[in-house]
Amino acid sequence: MRRREFIGLACAGWLSAATFAARAQRPAPARVGFLGGSSSAVGLRLLSCFLSEMRNFGWTEGRDFKLEVRWTEGIVDRYAKFAAELVRLNPDVIVTTSTPGAMAAKQEATRIPVVFIAVSDPVASGIVASLARPGGNMTGVSNYFPSTSAKLIELLTEAAPNVARFCVLHNPENSAKMLELQELKIGGQASGVGIDPIEFRSPEDLEKLLSSRAHFNCDALITLQEAISFAQRRRIAEFALENRLPTIFQIREYVEAGGLMSYGLNFCAHYGRAAYYVDKILKGTRPSDLPVELPTNFELIINLTTAKSLGLALPPALLARADAVLE
Repeated sequence: MRRREFIGLACAGWLSAATFAARAQRPAPARVGFLGGSSSAVGLRLLSCFLSEMRNFGWTEGRDFKLEVRWTEGIVDRYAKFAAELVRLNPDVIVTTSTPGAMAAKQEATRIPVVFIAVSDPVASGIVASLARPGGNMTGVSNYFPSTSAKLIELLTEAAPNVARFCVLHNPENSAKMLELQELKIGGQASGVGIDPIEFRSPEDLEKLLSSRAHFNCDALITLQEAISFAQRRRIAEFALENRLPTIFQIREYVEAGGLMSYGLNFCAHYGRAAYYVDKILKGTRPSDLPVELPTNFELIINLTTAKSLGLALPPALLARADAVLE
């Protein structure tokens, strides 16, 4: 390497380190931006999970840091707009949820540390260079664990043995869901069941689909979690029950809304884990020095009332494995 190039790279590294060190030395309160999907009761609860864990690390909102929150309410186009708004406030760190949120932050926040939550595959999405060495200004916790997608098929087949074809509701504009859909197709082939992808891109698309059973040429329903379907989770559960479709989702809130089952992350613990990264960054650690974490806490939730309404006699072994059975 030529001397001039070496000096340039060395200076760039020094400036990067100096930037993070300077942020860590700013007087309290620190400034934390939060870019989330939904301001519903569930969204606020998950934010409280993050804030609770921040307190466990010694950071109290209002005293030790000021929080700037932006909610997109499930409208993907708002991520870029609100990410730019938060960048203009020049916070010490930005916390963002979902793959679209992380990608918007990557585009807008090139010099501000970013901690992401619930990103399915940050490497495949181009958000980080690798899990062990993220590089750049971004790191966080991923919710991507390939085997959990195939597990949805396994669990629903155990609950409803006669199921032969699954419809999969998903938003194709969410790249993370396309990765999960591919895993489901592979799982379907291995299990000998059909997979019928059903796309929606807006609340209006989803409502149109739910207007008629004719759109669902299947005998069971998988819904991949994202903001639009989450906002309509009660409508999806009601439609499935009316049309006698056993359902499985990726988070428990759908089951609380009347769905049959869910298998996936404990999202409160997932959001809380982001506080670890924020604490480290506010104390001077560079995001590039903090490896991305993969999910470790999964939970199975079953709605027994919905099972009875569908005429399903759930196996005792399945009920015994559940983390919670709702009645």
